[in-house]
Amino acid sequence: MYQFDLHRMRSAELRREAESERLARETARAVRAARREEAARHGGAGAETHTDRPRRHRLPRTA
Repeated sequence: MYQFDLHRMRSAELRREAESERLARETARAVRAARREEAARHGGAGAETHTDRPRRHRLPRTA
């Protein structure tokens, strides 16, 4: 009986963790969607985070 109780407690804990992670992903997805919508409303392509400046390629560090 003791093993079964431990199994049920662990199972309930895993379900709570999964629900919490689902909620976090859903919140992040909603924030990204709101940010995209806001950017589209205020400037379209000009409001993107990327710039036209070429990326600097740095030399690898020496030992």
